[in-house]
Formats: sequence, structure tokens, C-alpha cells
Amino acid sequence: MALDDILKQVPIDDIAARLGVSHDEAKKAVEQGGAVLLGGLAKNAQTDEGSAAIQNALKRHEGATPAAKVDDIDQADGGKIVKHVLGDDANDVAAKLNESDKTPGIDFGKLLPILAPIVMGLIANMNKKKSGGAEAASGESGGGIGDLIGGLLGGGSSSGSSGGGGIGDLLGGILGGGSSSGGGGIGDVLGGLFGKK
Repeated sequence: MALDDILKQVPIDDIAARLGVSHDEAKKAVEQGGAVLLGGLAKNAQTDEGSAAIQNALKRHEGATPAAKVDDIDQADGGKIVKHVLGDDANDVAAKLNESDKTPGIDFGKLLPILAPIVMGLIANMNKKKSGGAEAASGESGGGIGDLIGGLLGGGSSSGSSGGGGIGDLLGGILGGGSSSGGGGIGDVLGGLFGKK
């Protein structure tokens, strides 16, 4: 569900033209990049401090509307979001995604800052809808935002569509969840990032 929502709000054809790849390649890269950003947010939301920081950031993205073109997206803001979400590992994560044989020719260093404001806008609007537009009880929302992101990641629930997990499955695949491709690769970097030793 979340992946579809992200894809609907991303100007995939414009991204494909910018990166010099096909529509399908751009779509696959957007799915991977979106999954990584959501995974990073979920990791950050596990602490009270991280959850509060995400809540504050979301306030700035409420009411975001789908961008028709890449130029409509604040990529400078996107770069800051990527830095906050992925921390010191941001460059390593982008480099590992660049090496993925699933998305050859994609520069994730350019793609992630395009995707980050879209992902934040999507979560902000869902969060606002979920809290009925009311202000989340002063910082006491505890697992609130973490639960929302966990739901997006396919944490057990989600519309029982065949194959279920959606973005959770995709993230698991990127993390090298048991996949035969040797030595984890991006799984090692993301595994460290998401606390999987």
C-alpha cells in the first residue's frame, strides 16, 4: 500500500529523463529508495528523541501535494532529510544502492533527496488524518509515529494482498534477507544502519 502511495506521488517519467533510464528502471529505483527511507525513519522512531524529531519534521510537510516535476521538489530540503534519516551512513547507503544489480545506472545520491520530501509529505498527511487533524497529545504520542511507519513497512497488518508485506518485503530483500547473493552487500550497510548486527 505504502509503495503504491509513494509511486503515485513521484514524477517517475521526469526522474527517468533526469537519470537517463527507462520508466521501469526509475520505478524500481523509487521503490528501493522509498523503502530505505522508510526503514531509516522506522529505526529513528524507535527512540523518544528520534520520534519527536520526526514529528517536528512532519509538521513542515503537512498538506504536501504530489509534484508534477522534479523541479517542483525542494531537493536541498530533501538532502537534509536524507542526512537526518540515514545519518553518517547516508553516503554509504547511496553508494551501496548504486552498486545494486537490480537498478543499474541509477544515481541514488541524486534520487534520495528527490524522494525524501515526498515520503515525508506522505507520512505527514497520513499522520494528520490518523490523528483526526488534532494536535498529537503533547509529545506523549509514544509509539504513534513509529506505529504509523511500521504499518507502512508492512508490519504484519496491511491489506492481505497476495504476497502481503509490500514495502517490508522489499526492504527485507534490499537488506539481504537470506537472499543467496553473496555477502549481503547493501545488507551489511543497511543492517548496521538499522541495528541488525
